[in-house]
Amino acid sequence: MNDETNNKHTDSYTDIESISADDKEKSDVEPITGEEKTDSDMTPDSGDTHEAPASKPPLAVSIYDIFETVAFSVAIVFICFTFLFRICIVDGQSMENTLYNGEKLLVSQLFGAPERGDIIVFHETGYFKEPLVKRVIATENEWIDIKPEAGGKLTVTVYDSEMKNPVVLTEDYAEYKTGYGYSPETYKSFPKQVPAGCLFVMGDNRNNSSDSRSSLVGFVDSRRVLGKVIVRILPVSRFGTVD
Repeated sequence: MNDETNNKHTDSYTDIESISADDKEKSDVEPITGEEKTDSDMTPDSGDTHEAPASKPPLAVSIYDIFETVAFSVAIVFICFTFLFRICIVDGQSMENTLYNGEKLLVSQLFGAPERGDIIVFHETGYFKEPLVKRVIATENEWIDIKPEAGGKLTVTVYDSEMKNPVVLTEDYAEYKTGYGYSPETYKSFPKQVPAGCLFVMGDNRNNSSDSRSSLVGFVDSRRVLGKVIVRILPVSRFGTVD
């Protein structure tokens, strides 16, 4: 009986020891902490949430962007002033008092073919190597007659292609300043018909202008016209359209 009692005591002790060992093992593997920790719980809270500053583009990229913008702008300006607009400078006195020597003009072909009364700039490949600026007096196929009057003034008459419907021009813009002028013999060859594809031009300063009255210029081929004068841009004091 004592042996049984001892066995029972031994079994009981063993059971208690086993339970204690199991509890200890569980304690080592999975400690009881009261609540489960997360990553966010383990990150210290500084009170502010700041995003990391954006990285700056490399210097080479910035320089390339600037170069690309400048190149594009230069290309646009080049196209505009090659095919759409030109800046021309008045050289001489032939268009006084409408235009004066040294004035800068904006010229364009965007506004249709030259018509009577328009001021144009054209390139004459003959005697004159530089572009000239003159006023259109007659267009292709029209007839023109010029007669000198007393006092040195001129009467200019333009007819249609059949030399009918005469129009005597009222030329308020014409000036007759002292100059080399043209001899009366010049006008004996008039009336003349303007050839197809050509223009007859004269300077407003009639006694100081080499123009279609002279063999040095003659009729102007329309293909040599750089454009109509749209606006005078310099000097600033005289900025504006030109009539």
